[in-house]
Amino acid sequence: MIERSGVITFQGNGLTLEGTAVEVGDLAPDFSILTTDLAPKSLTDYEGKIILLVTVPSLDTPVCDVEARRFNQEAADLHEDIEVLTVSTDLPFAQARWCGAAGIESVEVLSDHKDLSLGHAYGVAIKELRLLARAVFVIDRNHKIVYSQIVPEVTDEPDYNAAIKAAEAAL
Repeated sequence: MIERSGVITFQGNGLTLEGTAVEVGDLAPDFSILTTDLAPKSLTDYEGKIILLVTVPSLDTPVCDVEARRFNQEAADLHEDIEVLTVSTDLPFAQARWCGAAGIESVEVLSDHKDLSLGHAYGVAIKELRLLARAVFVIDRNHKIVYSQIVPEVTDEPDYNAAIKAAEAAL
């Protein structure tokens, strides 16, 4: 397992990311995650789509809640070929409860709780917390990563506008 220390912090304290870091220009690695009804999902389930892949530590925290709601609001106005996926390590049951309470309809919320498949494949698994780092990736129709942002401080929000512009530019 590849480990990278000091890439991100939580309230100023350094954390270790596990997995293989992906960069713009790389082919997006496959993953195996779960829907809120426990159905498996992988990269191949989104063939022909542009994926705005958002990873968050936990939907039950204030910043993640704000971020997921913002991407849900933005997704409603995006081209139908852009899929917005929000992934956390929350249990699928908790995600379903949160989505219902938050009125999430334009974003697909998925869980990486089982084995951190996506977290390790994209290098955003936080070793100390077994959560995902706050990050945004845009994957084009050819499964190439065209945008990447790992937010340095876990309690900060990502650059929404840059991520959305990158997804729209990939059309």
